[in-house]
Amino acid sequence: MAKKTPEGPSGLVVIDKPAGMTSHDVVSRMRRLAGTRRVGHAGTLDSMATGVLILGVNKATKLLTWVVGESKTYTTTIRLGLGTITDDAEGDVISVADSARVESITEQRIKDASAQLTGEIMQVPSSVSAIKVDGVRSYARVRSGQEVKLEARPITVDEFSIESVTRKVVEGPEHIVDMTGEPVEGTDLPAQASVIDVEATVSCSSGTYIRALARDLGAALGISAHLIALRRTRIGEVEVASAATLEQLQFIKDRAPDQPLPMLSLEDAARKLFGSRALSGAEATDISNGRRITPTDNGGESETPAAKSKHASTAGISAAFAPDGTLVALIENKKWRGHLVAAPVLVFESGKTFGENS
Repeated sequence: MAKKTPEGPSGLVVIDKPAGMTSHDVVSRMRRLAGTRRVGHAGTLDSMATGVLILGVNKATKLLTWVVGESKTYTTTIRLGLGTITDDAEGDVISVADSARVESITEQRIKDASAQLTGEIMQVPSSVSAIKVDGVRSYARVRSGQEVKLEARPITVDEFSIESVTRKVVEGPEHIVDMTGEPVEGTDLPAQASVIDVEATVSCSSGTYIRALARDLGAALGISAHLIALRRTRIGEVEVASAATLEQLQFIKDRAPDQPLPMLSLEDAARKLFGSRALSGAEATDISNGRRITPTDNGGESETPAAKSKHASTAGISAAFAPDGTLVALIENKKWRGHLVAAPVLVFESGKTFGENS
């Protein structure tokens, strides 16, 4: 029987994604840099977007389901006056607003409209998105000529701050298309179009489509709109200031090819995401082998509260550490045979025996 090849260090790598690369492109680069196929990402960024993209390497890929559910902050530029099929700058133009109507919109009206899109709201995602409809990606249905209408879903927008408003005249589109991407014939298009570029900061729950928010800002003002720039500056507690570029990581790898890449270790990543519980050796052994232990004191919660979104919630989950500092598992309180216990949710070190000494 062949020996299992050591998989190398596990942890999270925070990348400042450049424009022009997909999230999968970044994962492919990281696989080569880290020397492992076990790399995944949390929270897709479109090709035109930049900023924080968190990658999991080896065992840390198991944490990504919780990272995805963290809140996020973006800086963005929204162009009022032109609408596109994708609700961003990568799609063909589908509508051009009347210049007089665009010019009549005041900065205060824009701020009032953004306030209407703040709080707990229902949002219809862009039809050109990766959401599946009866097993087929929405964007694939649109490209095949189908008209797709997605259902609204609940999101939370904690902040939608208008930072600046700039009025411009830009070159008009050569043509426009319908919602299936087919050119619309016989349309008299202006040589120039009046637009308003709105720079904004958005903090929101997971599952929020910023380009749909741009579209809806325009709709609230009675005109078309789309996203022309997007930068993610935060996921949970992770800020873009702590991110590295792919070029920086490549430079490090070229200088020290035998050294592991700098990353947030599996243990430190778990401490950032969850509350921590120090286990005794006996408790660590029980959890490692799938057994339940006494409940965790988690601030009065008897059981883990139900998640409010489709993504896994960190609420009520603890990172459980053995006396030697090893991350054994993620655990949560559950009712079992009428008693409250702490049970493993995800085990990192299975089938092991731990001593009482650190």
